[in-house]
Amino acid sequence: MGASRGSGARLLGFLTDVQARGATEALRSLDLEGLAGRPIDEVFMGLADYICPNAGTVDEGIAREAFIETIVDLSTLGVTDLDALSPDQMQTVFELYATHAIEARLCNDIGTKLVTAPTDPLIALRVQSQLRDFIRNGVSDALTAARAETPNLTQDRVHTFVDTIYERAFGILQTLGDAEADQ
Repeated sequence: MGASRGSGARLLGFLTDVQARGATEALRSLDLEGLAGRPIDEVFMGLADYICPNAGTVDEGIAREAFIETIVDLSTLGVTDLDALSPDQMQTVFELYATHAIEARLCNDIGTKLVTAPTDPLIALRVQSQLRDFIRNGVSDALTAARAETPNLTQDRVHTFVDTIYERAFGILQTLGDAEADQ
């Protein structure tokens, strides 16, 4: 999850900068001021190479796929204006990204036979939906706990924060998965 963690840190760092200084200044710091005032999906597409640098590895592909899925989800959730992004929406953006990254990693593990999936397509779709909800709840719980401990994020603390979120989310998923297996 190295590339996804790095991308998650860059995404959260950018969103934190938007909250602190505004979208125009945050974009200007990345030499992307031409995106200021544009719809959030356009801004995020313009940020894709910054958030998820593409060097061709599987992990980087997972990070980029997760970011694109997040952009798609934002429009369906009605998050369209970066300048009006609330702290709750900021959390939702990161939750979506982390959820998609973890889910994509697990799907990759299924594809490489590290994890097995049901052979019945309908059961596989149901499991995928349940897994997405499970991951999102795990990420949300981890994020809530971490934010309670570190409510004010600075750019220096973003990487540590993101590492904590991933570790906690995977810990929660492992605990819940073990509990489910025992039943």
